[in-house]
Amino acid sequence: MAARSLAGDQRAFAEIVSRHKQFLYGLTVRLVGSPDDALDLVQEAFVSAHGALKRYDPERPMRTWLARIAINKARDWRRKERVRAVLRSVLPLGDAPDVAADQVSVEQQVSDRAELAEVSRQIAKMPAKLREVLVLRTIEGLPQLQVAEMLGISEKSVETRLYRARRHLAER
Repeated sequence: MAARSLAGDQRAFAEIVSRHKQFLYGLTVRLVGSPDDALDLVQEAFVSAHGALKRYDPERPMRTWLARIAINKARDWRRKERVRAVLRSVLPLGDAPDVAADQVSVEQQVSDRAELAEVSRQIAKMPAKLREVLVLRTIEGLPQLQVAEMLGISEKSVETRLYRARRHLAER
């Protein structure tokens, strides 16, 4: 597919997108926490992938290569989000969003939903290195070797980070 796409076959790249968009979206939304931002990041990842097809190694899985691009996009987004959060924190109080309204709706949720929301928040607060491994290995169910390849780390590092991520959640 990559070779056909490089040769100018638009349908080949459309097929790549079609095959991998759901996986990348699920991965990205779990990394950034926002469905809308995840959708934008997946689109950016595919644009970047299209521009970088010459560097794709056909000996390796396309899914792994695309996931690595999406993970890097999510990392960049989270760095920028930290800057935006700091800027929001210095806004005058009158410009701040109404936090109490959000809390009321959470309190009305069933206990299972509230617990799931809390776990999601804890995952979002984790350092990126731990969150990425937890999402890929536990939530996406990918094999340890594939997670290691996607993140460019050793399998032992995947194991260690997964242990730390789970311990982080258990302590909360």
